[in-house]
Amino acid sequence: MNNELRRSGKPSQPIAPRGTPATGRIAKLMVGQGHGVIRSRNDREVFFHRSDMGEGTTFNDLRIGDVVNFELLDDQVSGARALRLERRSAKKTKSTATGASA
Repeated sequence: MNNELRRSGKPSQPIAPRGTPATGRIAKLMVGQGHGVIRSRNDREVFFHRSDMGEGTTFNDLRIGDVVNFELLDDQVSGARALRLERRSAKKTKSTATGASA
C-alpha cells in the first residue's frame, strides 16, 4: 500500500510559478543588493531579483529606463514580482531601417 501512495503521479519537483505577460520600464536598480523595481504600463511598481532574469538577459546589463518584458506574478504574501525578465531589443527607427541619414 505504501508503494501506491508513492506513485501518485505528482511531480517530484515543485512546478515553477507562471505569471501573466507584462511590459514596463526599469525604475530603480540596486546593483549591490541584486534587485530592482519595474514601473509597469499602469504605473504599478513591480519587484525583481537578479535570479528572475530570462534567458539572454543579465542583471548587470540593465539600465534605468530600459523597456522590459516579464511575467507578472501577484503573490498574496510578498506582492507583485517580475519573473523571466527580458530586456526588449531596441526598435529600428524609420531612418535607420531605410538607410536614410539625418
